[in-house]
Amino acid sequence: MLATAILLSACGEPPAGADDPRADPGDAAKVALGAKVYAQQCEACHGARLEGQPNWRSRLPSGRLPAPPHDESGHTWHHPDYVLFAITKNGLVPPYAPKDYESDMPAFAGKLSDEEIWAVLAYIKSHWRSADVAAARVEMTRSLRDR
Repeated sequence: MLATAILLSACGEPPAGADDPRADPGDAAKVALGAKVYAQQCEACHGARLEGQPNWRSRLPSGRLPAPPHDESGHTWHHPDYVLFAITKNGLVPPYAPKDYESDMPAFAGKLSDEEIWAVLAYIKSHWRSADVAAARVEMTRSLRDR
């Protein structure tokens, strides 16, 4: 959770909450587009079932971390949508990672449209169904609003 707090404090002024309507997991058309784009652009690293790479918390010989899961077993759901959007669009760079941090996460700006990135996020979020994750995201939204 400390990493989440650091990420959030480095983000500047957040939007009103963790959830952005552009990443609505209840929008069937958006989720379908997101599933298609995810399969083409994300699945090779993050897994067909959003399971991530094996041992995703242990550094590779290169010093980099494997791709994390985007299902509820990972940490993706701990981040507000605007952070996930920025990381997807720009790569894992400041303010969402330390200066000179090395990651295999590419920047998708120029490769995917903003609409496609939001759709992928909607698709990923459509897999977060547990009451615990829902409650944590409600609390995150409340915390962001109260800042």
